[in-house]
Amino acid sequence: MATLKTNTLTGTSTAGSIAVTGEGNSTTTNLQQGLTKVFCKFNGESTIAIGDSFNTSGIDDNGTGQFDVNYTNSMASANNCPNINADQFMSQFDAEPNATRVNMTIRNSSNSTVDTGFISVNVNGDLA
Repeated sequence: MATLKTNTLTGTSTAGSIAVTGEGNSTTTNLQQGLTKVFCKFNGESTIAIGDSFNTSGIDDNGTGQFDVNYTNSMASANNCPNINADQFMSQFDAEPNATRVNMTIRNSSNSTVDTGFISVNVNGDLA
């Protein structure tokens, strides 16, 4: 078995585009398109604290259950795909995501806004 070690992969036709053969060898996927561009795991109770993150410049606490996760590097447009998880609560957006942040509201099963100890966000889409 051979081992390939490199710090940079560059596509031959488009510098940032690498095609990867998918399972079953029948299709390809674009490596760049399949990568998560932002992620953030944070505690949303008491003192807001980020546990781990990537491409996240910080979090704004906008009130009970209301947070903004701000991106270090902007997305190309508001047409990105954020995914939010929060303990056993449901999550919903107060506003559409935009190119620089995602705004969220965490609600419980009674539809009341709540702070919670575990919130995670990941965003897929194109970076600017």
